Amino acid sequence: FGSSQRHFGSKFLTSPACQRVGAICGARMGAVKSFRLKMLLAKKIKQNRPLPQWFRMKTGTKIRYNKFRRHWRRGKIGV
Repeated sequence: FGSSQRHFGSKFLTSPACQRVGAICGARMGAVKSFRLKMLLAKKIKQNRPLPQWFRMKTGTKIRYNKFRRHWRRGKIGV
């Protein structure tokens, strides 16, 4: 990438404030997390799974897939 431009998705993070605090702008996340944030991330990990096969059989395949599945790079949580 360029000298002072950092590409994230479709946005260029060029402001000095965004470069100083990249975590707020979504560029990166630090290793130190609060307990509440860690619990939120753990819940999002648990939610991000396919439907169990027994549930598909129970509903008669009316519900075929988990429409809230999230890809780690495409769908962001917003924390």
